[in-house]
Amino acid sequence: MTISKEILDELLKGVDRPEDLLGDAGLMKELKIKLMERMLGAELTAHLGYEDGESAPPTQLNRRNGTSAKVLKGQDGELPVAIPRDRDSSFEPELVKKGQTRIDGMDDKIIGLYAAGLTVRDIQAHLLDLYGLRVSPDLISRVTDAVLDEVREWQSRALDRMYPIVLFDALRVKIRDADSRTVKNKAVYVALGVTRDGQREVLGLWIAENEGAKFWLSVMNELKNRGLQDILIAVVDGLKGFPEAITAAFPEAMVQTCMVHLVRHSLNFCSWKDRKIVAADLRRIYSAPSAEMAEAELDAFEEKWAGKYASIAPAWRRTWAEVIPFFGFDPAIRKIIYTTNAIESLNRVIRKSIKTRGSFPTDEAATKLIYLAIRKFEKDGRNVREWFAARNQFAIMFGERFDA
Repeated sequence: MTISKEILDELLKGVDRPEDLLGDAGLMKELKIKLMERMLGAELTAHLGYEDGESAPPTQLNRRNGTSAKVLKGQDGELPVAIPRDRDSSFEPELVKKGQTRIDGMDDKIIGLYAAGLTVRDIQAHLLDLYGLRVSPDLISRVTDAVLDEVREWQSRALDRMYPIVLFDALRVKIRDADSRTVKNKAVYVALGVTRDGQREVLGLWIAENEGAKFWLSVMNELKNRGLQDILIAVVDGLKGFPEAITAAFPEAMVQTCMVHLVRHSLNFCSWKDRKIVAADLRRIYSAPSAEMAEAELDAFEEKWAGKYASIAPAWRRTWAEVIPFFGFDPAIRKIIYTTNAIESLNRVIRKSIKTRGSFPTDEAATKLIYLAIRKFEKDGRNVREWFAARNQFAIMFGERFDA
């Protein structure tokens, strides 16, 4: 649709300053209100079957019944709009629905600000400064609470039958306990799957105070109930009780410890001046071409460092059953499961969102924000690098399980 020069000239009569066009009482805002009112009038005309200013058909009881005032919140600030009415209140406008108070994607803006980690007070100030909108904390809460319905649907969606790799990790979040009213450190558990086609997919998130075999078994059963039947490799970060839970639910799954987390744990026992040397010696273990050679490197490491850092080698030996599967893989697969880099990048997105929060009032409040961070993470890119070579290795190593 093209607006003629004559119409534009007529509209711009009396517009001498920028604020006359763009200001709070400027032409753009007034034009938007008038156009909305004209469209609403046209909707009522279609509903009643006669034009405004004409007489209604004699047999029709329902007639126009004036207007009602409504203030809409949008990017142009507050828009006072006259909504046309009919006598029997059967008119349901599409442009501005009954009960609607926000337009121009204002809900999406509120959710976007919330996802960025802004508090309710921050969002109020931002909308006031940028759009001149005064919104209540209750309105912001109602808008963000709508995310919970999306979370519930997402958390119960059907999963693929098989995931070649599922990475499990946890991070700590401060949440106020409903009973004691004290702030507690709760764990947020995240499962990140890699599909047969090399796509990253967050399978779910769970919040709990304590981890353990019983909790993880409930998570595994939930994944099974959603359609997951097989995991080829499960990569974990020393999660307590996880190996037992994963093998109870998926007996054929191979449990693999994340090497980078194991190295980081080891370096926690070192002084700063020794860290580079110790890290280089640990690299000789996990870069060994076979499990036998890796164990020999571990023996050599223990002989060298046992006197100074006696706890490192035993920590590796305690998890050795979950370390050695790594050495049976081709470099294409090793590169992917060597570390939970994918889930670490997800955790960075989550931490960036929650870093401005001292604590969350409820589990639901934390769930909303973390879910929005996950949604952003998945939009930024889901492909696993160099998956083609790894896929070929999976097809050879796992045969029918990979192709099922």
